[in-house]
Amino acid sequence: GSQPPARIELPRFSLRDHAGRSVDADALRGKAVLVTFLDTKCRESCPIIAEQIRQAFGRLGPSERADAVAVAISVQPEDDTPETVRAFLRRHRVDGTLRYLIGTEAELRPVWSRFQVLPALDSGSPDIHSAPVRIYDRGGVWVSTQNAGADLTPENLAHDVRLALETGG
Repeated sequence: GSQPPARIELPRFSLRDHAGRSVDADALRGKAVLVTFLDTKCRESCPIIAEQIRQAFGRLGPSERADAVAVAISVQPEDDTPETVRAFLRRHRVDGTLRYLIGTEAELRPVWSRFQVLPALDSGSPDIHSAPVRIYDRGGVWVSTQNAGADLTPENLAHDVRLALETGG
């Protein structure tokens, strides 16, 4: 993927996943972290991203998977409920691979701002929102970005996750 400017760190956040479990950015230190931004009603980039993540994690060995985490952050709190997220994860076969974080607009808006993403809530369309896949190393430093339709492939994701596992921490 493309390389970001030097030393940009994983923004701080604390959200809940669709099962109600807390996910805190600080607690992810020590792992390679893949972060993307999804909407369960999106029919364009989000299904592609989920599929690429599923295939990439399938290419990683067991110890690599244990040391990496894939996180999706909702860009549409009105659509992304625990029920719709469960259905999305099942439909795209990423349940157990992708932690899908949800919340209220008030909880999510500061996170979107820190990551500098356009949410579907603001665009008015589930198919129009920022959807980069960013990878951070074990120390929380941003090492690469991949975009659907450009450089996002399972091979590239697996490569960049491995790179993130070798650095930082």
